[in-house]
Amino acid sequence: MNRTDQLFSNLKAAPLIAILRGVTPEKVLEVADHLVDAGVKVIEVPLNSPEACASIKLLRNHLPQTITVGAGTVLSVADVEAIAEAGAEICISPNLDLDVVSAAQKLGLISIPGIATSSEFFTAYKSDVRIMKLFPFSNLGTSFMKSLRSVSPKDSHLIPVGGVGVKDIVELVQSGALAVGIGNSLYDPKISNEEFIERCSMVKKVLTQFA
Repeated sequence: MNRTDQLFSNLKAAPLIAILRGVTPEKVLEVADHLVDAGVKVIEVPLNSPEACASIKLLRNHLPQTITVGAGTVLSVADVEAIAEAGAEICISPNLDLDVVSAAQKLGLISIPGIATSSEFFTAYKSDVRIMKLFPFSNLGTSFMKSLRSVSPKDSHLIPVGGVGVKDIVELVQSGALAVGIGNSLYDPKISNEEFIERCSMVKKVLTQFA
């Protein structure tokens, strides 16, 4: 199964991208194991985390190939090259930068740029992007997503990120999202291990509805 098919398969079975902002290489494998045990199949390490590429490399070497590993907050072509070398399979950005999109595609990565308008959506689509991050979703809202879905091609997909929690997954998928991206309300380096495990238990309960 190629990267794109694996990603779609993973997000259909578990429509959540776990965003590990602030994770360190020392903690990343432990955190990832808890998430995978909870049913998570796509994990993102934002590049503004400490030694992010080291964490990505550790994840790719540790996790089964069926788990998709990606990088977030990818802002430059140099970033794209670094994450590709580390083993990332998806390239997620908060913005739409066509140079970043092109560089990711040339290196065989799945580019998921951030968009906040219909114009950005269609610009990305014209550049062969088929999955886009709706960001910041807390400002855009479900009504915007539904409106965009009503005019967007059927082979395009949206992932709301920003202000989204585990409790929102089912509703947003039913409203047309491919999946959701969840950051600090799932993993936060400041919380205790016990609290993180409790959050993973909540994730597992929600994701069983999609299994």
